[in-house]
Amino acid sequence: MSNQIQEYLAKGAVVLDVRTIAEWNEGHSKGAKHIVLNTIPSNVEEVKSWNKPVIAVCRSGARSGQATQFLQNHGIDIINGGPWQNVDQYLTK
Repeated sequence: MSNQIQEYLAKGAVVLDVRTIAEWNEGHSKGAKHIVLNTIPSNVEEVKSWNKPVIAVCRSGARSGQATQFLQNHGIDIINGGPWQNVDQYLTK
């Protein structure tokens, strides 16, 4: 898992945090994009417009898994990064 995360970050992946606003406000990765899971369907075009690979994160990996599956079905190159701290540890501060 960590190798895949590092591989995606090396390709310039965007970190997509799908947690709630309250969770996001408690802490998030610097430079991450925030789109709450239930609004992902209406934001597919925004995600596509980034034109980059994506790493989805949330608190446990369940919601980011749902987002990953949904966005993969829309042709987006995305992996489930699991809990946001998983990815955060590899980001340059």
